[in-house]
Amino acid sequence: MANKQVPAPGKLNLDHVAHFVPHIEAASPALEQLGFTATPFSAQSHRLEPGGPLVPAGTGNRCVMLKQGYLEFLTPTADTPVANQLRAAIKRYVGVHLIAFGTAAPDIDHARLAKTGFEPLAPVALQRSIDTASGTETARFTVVRVPPGAMAEGRIQFCQHHTPHLLWQARWLDHANRARALVGVLLCVEDPQQVAQRYARFTGLLPHVSAGSWRLDTARGFLLFVGPEQCQRNLGVTPPGLPWIAGYVLTSEDITASNAYLRSAKCDIEALDRERLLVRLPQALGGIALFASPGSTAFSFD
Repeated sequence: MANKQVPAPGKLNLDHVAHFVPHIEAASPALEQLGFTATPFSAQSHRLEPGGPLVPAGTGNRCVMLKQGYLEFLTPTADTPVANQLRAAIKRYVGVHLIAFGTAAPDIDHARLAKTGFEPLAPVALQRSIDTASGTETARFTVVRVPPGAMAEGRIQFCQHHTPHLLWQARWLDHANRARALVGVLLCVEDPQQVAQRYARFTGLLPHVSAGSWRLDTARGFLLFVGPEQCQRNLGVTPPGLPWIAGYVLTSEDITASNAYLRSAKCDIEALDRERLLVRLPQALGGIALFASPGSTAFSFD
């Protein structure tokens, strides 16, 4: 699985999303109830400039590794600029505040952002310790970000994995709820067309209208841009504010088994049809998740 996570040079994929949560102690049992296998908690460190010293980021995470992509649950742990950005976002709402596009060429992404007026920050070298069967090793990433506020929806970034084999370990890939892959993200915004066009400049990809909503397809995974009325009318969810990264679409190995497990665990779920489930995530996590059979991910928003 690990060797399939990084896209080909010149391509982008939907790598992961991150919930910003105030208390990992509350998020962890919520993930267990939902039937996810989560990685152990890991503190993050970064180098703010190439060759600079490695310093604590003031954040830490647990992850839900999927056979395609992953979910991150990120929490502040200290008084640092990065941690305080998380706290500011959490005051808006608990839930997804980060979308990471997987890349094999962060330098090209950085150059595109500069050319299209996003004023990207210098690439950041991130790392964190990960336990393996043979001991503790260091997972390493290169991340390209833009200044806070440049993308109103949250922390929208590019991520290059240097050590994917450390993240996608087989022991973390199976989940009781049968979740298999991260295939889409749902963004609820004031003007879907305008926001989709901004993401087009950000990614170099072309958006299009699909099933009543604006959609941006990567080499693996998509973004859907919908208005608040569409969210309320089609999913029965009201945004806590705008913009709102409402949640994501996960494919299931077996949607019937997913339904049975989530109901037995007394999760807040609703069957949209025979092949798609809406899960209202616990308050400790925030937002929604849509479980779908692999061929049923084209959600219609009228």
